[in-house]
Amino acid sequence: MKILVCISHVPDTTSKINFTNGDSEFDANGVQFVINPNDEFGLTRAIWFKEQQGANVTVVNVGGPDAEATLRKALAIGADEAIRVNANPTDGFFVAKQLAEVVKQGGYDLVIAGKESLDYNGGMVPGMLAGLLGFDFVNSCLKLEVTGTDAKAVREIDGGKETLSAKLPLVIGGQKGLVEEKDLRIPNMRGIMMARQKALAVVEPTDVAPATKAVKFEKPAPKSAVKLIRPDNLDELINLLHNEAKVI
Repeated sequence: MKILVCISHVPDTTSKINFTNGDSEFDANGVQFVINPNDEFGLTRAIWFKEQQGANVTVVNVGGPDAEATLRKALAIGADEAIRVNANPTDGFFVAKQLAEVVKQGGYDLVIAGKESLDYNGGMVPGMLAGLLGFDFVNSCLKLEVTGTDAKAVREIDGGKETLSAKLPLVIGGQKGLVEEKDLRIPNMRGIMMARQKALAVVEPTDVAPATKAVKFEKPAPKSAVKLIRPDNLDELINLLHNEAKVI
């Protein structure tokens, strides 16, 4: 089984986010980037398939040279090879088109992507990728088993879970739960050294016009100051909740 894991290169959640050029562009200065958490769950599951079923695992990213450190980390975790599509990931459709070309060229049986990236939270790429390829698609995937060309997946739905059967080739949008957090892998020194010897191919993008353009970004409004009320001053608490917070 050939598995392609789509890796987003996203800011660490502890990074301070700023925008430039009239708040129309993200400012990457001083920002630490990591593997998108949803993608990391998918990568860990793919490594399980490699170890238990002999699958071959390739990771792919649409991005610039700065994303190669993130791809190298994925290689250190256990992926066999990496591909970087040399393009700025302008929007979801553009990224999906680039990934679809990689899948077609590589003949992959299973494509694992995160259901959404931590930065833009668009949640569009996995579904569009499946549509472009004509593959079956399972989003919000919590569990995945593959036997031969048969797949069994569990996905999260409102109020519960749904179990589905599908055939390979298949695209899934994975999330937390695809593996346990305790099973996520931290690259060790041996993995880091081996990653330096693994293939990281850089391919040029297919010609696709971006469908959307970011016009402006806006940060959430800062939280208001906290007012502390003595535990024995219930009248003041009720007054503030009623007249200021207007929640009662």
